Amino acid sequence: MKAEERWQARFRASRMTLPLWARQAPNRSIYRSNASGTWEVYAWDRTTGSTRQVTDRVKGTAHATIDPTGQWIYWFADTEGDEFGEWWRQPFNGGPDELVAPDLPPGQPGGIALSINGAAAISLASEGTFRIHVARAGETSRLLYEHAEAAWVADMSLDGRLIAINHGEYGDFRHPALRVVGQFGEPVGELYDGPERGVLGLRFAPVTGDRRMLALHERRRRQEPLVWDPMTGEQREIWLRDSGDLAADWYHDGRGLMLVRDNRARSYLHRYDLGGGGLTLIDTPHGVIEEAAPRPSGHVEYSWSSASRPPVIRSSNGQVVLNAGGPAAPPSVPVEDLDVPGPGGLIHALVSRPESGSAPFPTVFLLHGGPTAHDRDAFSPEAAAWVDAGFAVVRVNYRGSTGYGSAWRDALHGEVGHIELADVAAVREWVVERGIADPDRIVLSGTAWGGYLTLLGLGTQPELWAAGIAAVPIACHQTSYEDEAESLRAYHRALLGGSPDEQPERYAASSPITYVHQVESPVLILAGENDTRCPLRQIEKYVAQLAEHGREHEVYTYDAVRGSLVVAERIAQITLQLEFARKHVYAF
Repeated sequence: MKAEERWQARFRASRMTLPLWARQAPNRSIYRSNASGTWEVYAWDRTTGSTRQVTDRVKGTAHATIDPTGQWIYWFADTEGDEFGEWWRQPFNGGPDELVAPDLPPGQPGGIALSINGAAAISLASEGTFRIHVARAGETSRLLYEHAEAAWVADMSLDGRLIAINHGEYGDFRHPALRVVGQFGEPVGELYDGPERGVLGLRFAPVTGDRRMLALHERRRRQEPLVWDPMTGEQREIWLRDSGDLAADWYHDGRGLMLVRDNRARSYLHRYDLGGGGLTLIDTPHGVIEEAAPRPSGHVEYSWSSASRPPVIRSSNGQVVLNAGGPAAPPSVPVEDLDVPGPGGLIHALVSRPESGSAPFPTVFLLHGGPTAHDRDAFSPEAAAWVDAGFAVVRVNYRGSTGYGSAWRDALHGEVGHIELADVAAVREWVVERGIADPDRIVLSGTAWGGYLTLLGLGTQPELWAAGIAAVPIACHQTSYEDEAESLRAYHRALLGGSPDEQPERYAASSPITYVHQVESPVLILAGENDTRCPLRQIEKYVAQLAEHGREHEVYTYDAVRGSLVVAERIAQITLQLEFARKHVYAF
């Protein structure tokens, strides 16, 4: 298979998310898949083995869930791929679609939580306000919560009597507090650990009448599980000796917890017994677990991949749970770990080398988005495409990344953007000195926050990069703040210490547009026309200044938000990026 056919086959290969099942009807599941060429929602009856496609939307469907009884499938329908819309539902076995809350205006989704009695807690944001409503079919929705600072629904107890809300009322959206209220909004309990100590609500116990809430806290400078009774205030912290951030979920009887430990770009799965406190390692292959959930049988199902092996839905009993159908994605190369001394501590990075050619290689630095995310030893069709094209791929978990404890994540303050790029520059120097990367043929590239860092790097480190590729970037923080979705404004305030009016110097110092006159390398910018996270107007302002200063650039716009859910569009964008690199870096 030729290189172009191989990398495109990875995008076209059918993929699916971990099946989500109804708590009280575990043989009824839903998942999302790209089998149709667009990411859509599917229903799976585990008893009969039958599957059916539930949604069919031009721009695809990103959010879906199933109610605890297994009667209804819910999904969020935005208007033009702009993440602004309404929740719909359909009977599990098929039937007419219906609006969940016809009386609510459209908004940006902040989650939905469902009970066994038909009640739904819906979080939507619009016009500078975050609201949570309780809705029930045939009834007028009821306002449960409203605030100017970011908030979203975490979960609803099975009986619908308790609703958990994460909120930023204390001024820091990045470190939320957790509040539990009754079905009419009356306060029941609250967890707030103070500045720079977030409490993230996950799920109520999956047993009717059980009011315990599972959450993640940061009291020891990393995310760790906590079981909390909001009625009595009783708390139980779960501590592991091993390093890494933790995620958790309940076993079906509420007597144990499944723990996923994420450490140095790999995942580890455990069972914790709440009765005796015993911890058991669950054997999984070396790689990354994207999602995991315990089944009533006691086995755990999980979505697994590695950089060299494509995703598969596995079970801890050793079986493959469900095949996405169609030909499998071609494998890629394994990653190597780098530990590079940096200005803020040791930087963990990953490098993938092409199978042919000799070092030093033309190299692309793929910067992850977020910034509260991190690169892992997981399958990436994008990274594999660059490797097939003859590039070494370097991915840097710079300060601000998750997965290395709260201190590393929260180091991103003050000189935002410049902090991350200092780490990127340190890794660049390391791979050049060791003969991995050709210093004259290094491309800086990224999407969303990674695209922002790309534009900022081209302006503040022009001597380091031969070319830049920025997908849906932030080019001007102030203009982006004016046009972006409400939750992103809250994040901007938390990250930069206030609004643009309150912190104009910080917004300017961290904006790529401030340094556009220093850009020397050619740049390709990809922008979504309906993007509410990295809005188009601020990109257009940046591009206009590139042109004014006579800087070489190309712009590609597409009719969707951020990373498209349409496979053909993703292939078109990667093709464009590789051709741009071919033209300016002479790698082929």
